[in-house]
Parts: sequence; structure tokens; C-alpha cells
Amino acid sequence: MWEVILGAVISIIITVFIENLRKPKLSVVLRPPVDREFQNAPAKKVRFLQIDVINQPLHPLAKWMSREAAMQVHTEVSFYHLDGQNVFGREMIARWSGAPEPVLPTIILGDKRGVIFDLQRLTISSNMDIYPGHSQAFDIAAKFDGDEECYGWNNEVYFSDPLWRNPSWKLAHERYLVKVTISSAGEKITCVYRLINDVPRDSFRLEEKLPSDKVLQ
Repeated sequence: MWEVILGAVISIIITVFIENLRKPKLSVVLRPPVDREFQNAPAKKVRFLQIDVINQPLHPLAKWMSREAAMQVHTEVSFYHLDGQNVFGREMIARWSGAPEPVLPTIILGDKRGVIFDLQRLTISSNMDIYPGHSQAFDIAAKFDGDEECYGWNNEVYFSDPLWRNPSWKLAHERYLVKVTISSAGEKITCVYRLINDVPRDSFRLEEKLPSDKVLQ
């Protein structure tokens, strides 16, 4: 009798262990700044600050299993002064760099021009599926040409006035704390970084926070 009960308990423990092992395991790392040049755009030279979200692969000893994909991962960004006070009093829904731009593609038939209506593109939200062993980057902020200020970068910039330089997420020539929150299927990761904006565009960057850096909820 006890052997049957013990066997059932061990079977349950192994099943729970395997299911937990197969769950997505997300980690967050800073990416080097991305510099881009544009023609016929609201800015000619832009530096983007981004963060990578990685769905870690299983340990080599567990390769006989497959880790699950992290589905519908979404991210939020909050900007803080160095004293921990929230700059805007709210969170910014982040944009995944690899997601389609929220603009309607155009189509030309003969001498007529039209647009392809795609409701999925016309949204402020941005979710992403991340498969095991893969990563996806999301945007934090951008700095343009010779500007002193920078701007939070998400899907809103495609509808803002002026374009790209969204006044709702304008950050002055200072240093800030950035809190990022990544959520997927009940899992949540929160990290804090330093945003260095009191420098020219080519030195604009994210850094690891200092031990004394704290944000107020």
C-alpha cells in the first residue's frame, strides 16, 4: 500500500518538475545603442535605446524536452527622476522593434493610390511571441540629430504631432531611471536602468543602475 502511495507521489513530483522546467524562462539584457540614418523622415540621424528579452533554452542535459514559447509578451516602461519620482505619472506601453510599424501600407493600381486597411497595425499595444533560444528587442527611447532632449519611443510616435518627437514622452537634458516590466502568462520581470541623456546623441545610452538607485511606486 505504502509503495503505491509513494510511487504516486514521486510520479506527481516528477510531472510538476518537468512542467516547470518546460515553462518559458525570460531574461533581460541591455543592447548596444542602435544608430540609424534616414532620408525624407522627421530626423536624419537617430540613436535608439533598446533592451533584449530572451527566452532561455533548456540545459543541454534536458535537450530531450522542448521549452515552451513565451506567448503574447508585453512590456511597459516608466521614467523616473534620480530621486525616484515618476516623471510622467504613468507607464508607457513599449514597442517591439521587430513588430510591423503601425502605418497602413499603400497600394498603387494604375494611376490610383490606396491603402490596405489592417486593423492589427493601427494599435498602440505591441505583443510578441518569443521562442526558446531566441530573443526580441523592444524600444525605450530615441534621440534625434542635435537635440538635447530625447523621447520615449513606442507606437504612439507614428501618430504624434510632431511625428517621432512625441511631446507626451519628452525627456529633458538630464539623467533618469527607467523601470521596465515584462509580462507573459503570469510571469513578470522588473528591472531598473539608468538613462544617460545629459550627453550628445553619440553618447546617449542605457546603463546598469547603481546600488543606491530606487524608484518610488
